[in-house]
Amino acid sequence: MSNADQNTEALDVASSLPQPGDDLPASLTSTSRFINRELSWLAFNERVLEEADNANHPLLERLRFLAISSVNLDEFYTVRVAGIRGQVAAGIEEISQDGTTPQQQLDAINARAGVLLARQQTTWVVLRDALEVAGINVLSGDQLTDDDRDFLEDYFLQRVFPLLTPIAVDPAHPFPFIPNLGFSLVLELQRRSDGATMNALVPLPNRSERFVRLPGENIRFLSLEKIVALFVERLFPGYDVIGEGQFRLLRDSDIQIEEEAEDLVRYYETAVKRRRRGMVIRLKLDDEMPESLR
Repeated sequence: MSNADQNTEALDVASSLPQPGDDLPASLTSTSRFINRELSWLAFNERVLEEADNANHPLLERLRFLAISSVNLDEFYTVRVAGIRGQVAAGIEEISQDGTTPQQQLDAINARAGVLLARQQTTWVVLRDALEVAGINVLSGDQLTDDDRDFLEDYFLQRVFPLLTPIAVDPAHPFPFIPNLGFSLVLELQRRSDGATMNALVPLPNRSERFVRLPGENIRFLSLEKIVALFVERLFPGYDVIGEGQFRLLRDSDIQIEEEAEDLVRYYETAVKRRRRGMVIRLKLDDEMPESLR
């Protein structure tokens, strides 16, 4: 085909396309042609998680894919879902191109994200068992030897205890502020002297290692929250723990750019500080936490 023929054909195709001002066919305006942006992102993260289930990858690479999937989901909620929550709070009911309102999008996101979270937990159990077979153990508190406890007590007193701020939660001590991505232990305590009960909170420091390796030839780890729970008597002497759990908080971290801001540096400094105290977007609770603490 000559260049002249190709040009003529291109012009014929262009002339057959809808022009500005034309009424578009129903097939081109149908909401079924569009995929919701947020659900599409969740589909991408589901694909990341599938790599954690791929037995062809090295075991630690599979663990890395699981971690990436988890971090991705946190960022998704603190930025993109936060924007939708803001629309819902503002009463916006505008229909998106895929034909859904902000509230419908939020409901669909939470439902699909719930399935994704369940898959992440299932994958973690599979990988933890595979790691154990490979000689890498993530322990529970009841698998420790006396030597392990001696090491952990010293580690706790030297590396963790100075960073902890135990807080009583009662009418005289209002519930404290929990920062974005804050991870905390919540406890129900009973005083030995008179049986009085008290609720308490122990925010875990983000400057400490999340998993601590125990000494010895075998590769063994214990999580930070289990270490703190082992030595909670050091934090609340004279009390017994009658209920405990963990929770994690995600806050709105979205930054809206104002192009007309006079000083962008100062604007971003203020926005970053404000982001730490953003609206709560998601609360994750330990499924073994007693109902009273929930």
